[in-house]
Amino acid sequence: MNTKKIIACLDIKDGRVVKGVNFLGLRDVSSPVELGKFYSDSGVDELVLYDITASTERRRILSEIIRQVAGCISVPLTVAGGVATLEDFGAVLDCGADKVSINSGALKNPDLISEAAKKHGSHSVVLAIDAKRVNGAFHVFSNGGMVDTGLKAVEWLKRGGELGAGELVVNSIDTDGVKGGFDLPMLKAVSEAVSVPIVASGGAGCIDDFIDLFRTLPAIDAGLAASIFHFGEVAIPDLKRALHDNGINVRL
Repeated sequence: MNTKKIIACLDIKDGRVVKGVNFLGLRDVSSPVELGKFYSDSGVDELVLYDITASTERRRILSEIIRQVAGCISVPLTVAGGVATLEDFGAVLDCGADKVSINSGALKNPDLISEAAKKHGSHSVVLAIDAKRVNGAFHVFSNGGMVDTGLKAVEWLKRGGELGAGELVVNSIDTDGVKGGFDLPMLKAVSEAVSVPIVASGGAGCIDDFIDLFRTLPAIDAGLAASIFHFGEVAIPDLKRALHDNGINVRL
């Protein structure tokens, strides 16, 4: 069995970590540098830094924050938000990120996936989606979950893998911040269609949600969460120990 990863996500707005429910009602949490270091020291496997308003505000991601966070952690760092060109992609890596997650930028220009993979390697290219049920189908949404693209989520992720993305992040808007568990039906549909590593995002509310995720869908490679870590509801060492005790292979 492959080793499952636990990923903490820092949603950044105006230079601060924030978190809401269904992408709404954002609350201030902490400094990204302080929180990033805390998670790294706590044993998280990876960290995601997501500038949640970069795409809607049509600006580049906050490079100084990336440098500061990258400089104080000892785990891989993925950066998301505002990456629309190959130049943006390279600039994020130059700031110290290990991987770059693209969402709206890839929707506007799918060739960005293949171009980035060719120049920087598939291992550095993450294709992320925010998906929501629309009339029973999983649709891809853009611009921070505000715009329905009409694209079918499974089809788009499958194409992204074929274009060279080395990892897929599947975030469910329906379950985001609700803490009722991961969107297992959506994740199952994706895992049956692609062979690229999948990160499950959106909905974790307790340790049991991670256990259910990896037991129910062993093809899922990682579980990502934000609010349950930010507000102290789940400690990463406790989560990893519980996963290990339930026969799920994790790095302790």
